[in-house]
Amino acid sequence: MVQKAKILLVDDRPENLLALEAILSALDQTLVRASSGEEALKALLTDDFAVILLDVQMPGMDGFETAAHIKRRERTRDIPIIFLTAINHGPHHTFRGYAAGAVDYISKPFDPWVLRAKVSVFVDLYMKNCQLREQAALLRLQLEQGAPGGGSNGSRESAGLLAELSARLAAVEEQAEALSKQLDESADAAAVATAAHLERKLTGLRRALDALEPHGAGRDGIVKQQGPE
Repeated sequence: MVQKAKILLVDDRPENLLALEAILSALDQTLVRASSGEEALKALLTDDFAVILLDVQMPGMDGFETAAHIKRRERTRDIPIIFLTAINHGPHHTFRGYAAGAVDYISKPFDPWVLRAKVSVFVDLYMKNCQLREQAALLRLQLEQGAPGGGSNGSRESAGLLAELSARLAAVEEQAEALSKQLDESADAAAVATAAHLERKLTGLRRALDALEPHGAGRDGIVKQQGPE
């Protein structure tokens, strides 16, 4: 059974949290509430989240300050943040959100379909990353143990799995390349922030695959044979 992704909803107004839950319930993921920036930071200490929906205007610690704390923590710095705001003070206010580390900035009232689609993208990316990490860990274990009981079949299975991991990484790299082309044609801040987030994810995936090489595997999906010295 595939574990559900967690989505953190941060807003000081209960009615807004209810509205977000109603919009995102169709994604069939785990929705976690936080009514303040402090409460959100506590939730992030113990749980991993696919994406954070963060209200800008909150009493006490506002959305910008909360995002700054999130981005300073190594554990949470790569979690995508979508800012939600009921006010619009022009481009400077919007770019402040991107400077704080947001991947998107949506003004209320927003289109429920658009918000759900945006969140769905990051949930899908999170799930694929989790699966890729699990498969990489399994392959590393198989290689370290010499695929016990598998013989040549075990080697072929390991090679096939590594090839699959490489193919998935290539698919994500294609997405990054498409975003780069989009940036050449548009100065859209959301695209810039999303591209930066995707590049950080790519770095993690490349490391996961490259870490297998000392154990006898390469990113071309072929298990290297140790020949005589």
